[in-house]
Amino acid sequence: MPNIVLTDDEMRYIALFEELTGVVVKDCIIDKERGRIIFVVKEGQVGKAVGKNGINVKMLNKILNKSIEVVEYSETLEDIIRKSLFPARVNAIKLTKTANGKKVVIVSVPPSDKGIAIGKDGRNVSRARILAKRYFGIDKVMIA
Repeated sequence: MPNIVLTDDEMRYIALFEELTGVVVKDCIIDKERGRIIFVVKEGQVGKAVGKNGINVKMLNKILNKSIEVVEYSETLEDIIRKSLFPARVNAIKLTKTANGKKVVIVSVPPSDKGIAIGKDGRNVSRARILAKRYFGIDKVMIA
């Protein structure tokens, strides 16, 4: 995991999330642009973090008055992209570099899953972009 510095707010959100869910949070990202908080939880703990019928997410949503999203942590770029675009099915992930050295990930999904991968107003692809940049220095994520 890269050297990530958390703000006081992010640390408070992590403490609250862990207390309510009993899940280990590896990271927390406040996405002010989209009014959401993305929690990255330890592998295998997404179900427990979300709770039965999404009860934990709904409760945090009420308490914090922000949209709550949970993604399972992964060591690899491919897995973090897959997990951040779930439930869209990912066929392939290709990492390329532009002429000016920018790292771009092209994610290919079945045509029927394109809308899911992009998400309402680009929410899902934006989440993948945020996580890919934070953990792997990726400049752009595109859905194909």
